[in-house]
Amino acid sequence: MQTDIETDVEVLEKTVETEVRTLVVFNDDINTFDWVIDTLINVCEHTAEQAEQCTLIIHFKGKCSVKEGEFEALVPMRNEICRRGISAEIY
Repeated sequence: MQTDIETDVEVLEKTVETEVRTLVVFNDDINTFDWVIDTLINVCEHTAEQAEQCTLIIHFKGKCSVKEGEFEALVPMRNEICRRGISAEIY
């Protein structure tokens, strides 16, 4: 004897909204290209190519968005970049 069993499955979707923030590095007349490139590689985990491109944008445009993410993840990066003498802000 076969019975039909009907099951209702309720799918709950948990939506967590996180605000994506941007870490921006600013140009100055003090730090060298190599120092900024090394900083972006070590702090933001950029590839050498990413770091070089960002550094050129910083130089010619005055600033560059170097990383996006949650505020809490960007704060230590910003602090370390600033500790190295480079201006950076989170927006």
